[in-house]
Amino acid sequence: MLTLDYGSRYSEDSETRSDLDEDADAEVDAALAPVDDFLRDMAGVANRVYAPDVDPAVAADCVLSRLAPWAKADALAQLDSQAAQLTAGSRLASVGLILRQVAPHVADDTRLGLVVAWLDRRMLAQMRYWEQDAPDGARRGNLRAWAALAAAATADLTSDPVTRGWAAWSTQYVLCTANEDGSLPQEMIRGRHALHYQLHAVTPLVVSTVLLEGQGMPMRDRCNGALGRVVAYTVADLDDGAMTKARTGEVQTYFDGTRDLQGFNIAWLEAYMTLNPDPALEALAADWRPLSHSKLGGDQTAMWGAQQ
Repeated sequence: MLTLDYGSRYSEDSETRSDLDEDADAEVDAALAPVDDFLRDMAGVANRVYAPDVDPAVAADCVLSRLAPWAKADALAQLDSQAAQLTAGSRLASVGLILRQVAPHVADDTRLGLVVAWLDRRMLAQMRYWEQDAPDGARRGNLRAWAALAAAATADLTSDPVTRGWAAWSTQYVLCTANEDGSLPQEMIRGRHALHYQLHAVTPLVVSTVLLEGQGMPMRDRCNGALGRVVAYTVADLDDGAMTKARTGEVQTYFDGTRDLQGFNIAWLEAYMTLNPDPALEALAADWRPLSHSKLGGDQTAMWGAQQ
């Protein structure tokens, strides 16, 4: 996949990106399917490093053998539409979090350096895009947060202070927009999709915070404890969406028959509980385990469980 090129999922006249165009939505999913299917498979292979009956070095070798051709071809170097640029961050985050799992099990393999260098190039291109060309609204929302997670995961592999600093700045930038109640303004303008996008934003915000704190960048208390407020709002509204309905005037998609809440929507709970163990969150997570999200590197229960 050298090139990604597709349009928006939303109707042309939807300034708030709250009115999905069903045909366009299907076209975007089809364009992204080869990348997303590949990353889902790679996350599953990387997760084998936690299995007691698998040699983690073998799992690492398998991941590198399949990612190295992408690196040699400089995959995802051509993002030929704004929509492709905006959505690349979550895919790069997935790559970074997959590599983060297998890198400790690689002894002497030039393929690891090759793949990390490719990821670093793609991340630098993303940083330039977000600073120079990204739309103003997107700069404050979930897609910026996903790009920040990609940067945090990349910095964990490269130890580059510029990439790490950009990840921290971008994470803080989105967190600092949070309303006092923890709702995120850029997501609250999305009508009946608002809670869905609140969840889509809290996912990278949480995991970036955990990664950055592990890299010596304290994040959880920034902006008057914004992360805790964002998490509290999101979890509290999962029962009935009443708070988001009050803000938007619309029943949310999880409660109007459009969407079902799924485990991947709350997979970030495992990372968050390494920062803030909480019996109520533990009970919520327990009902859904194992929690997994391919763009977070797969099995979150395995990845973070031992650190709680």
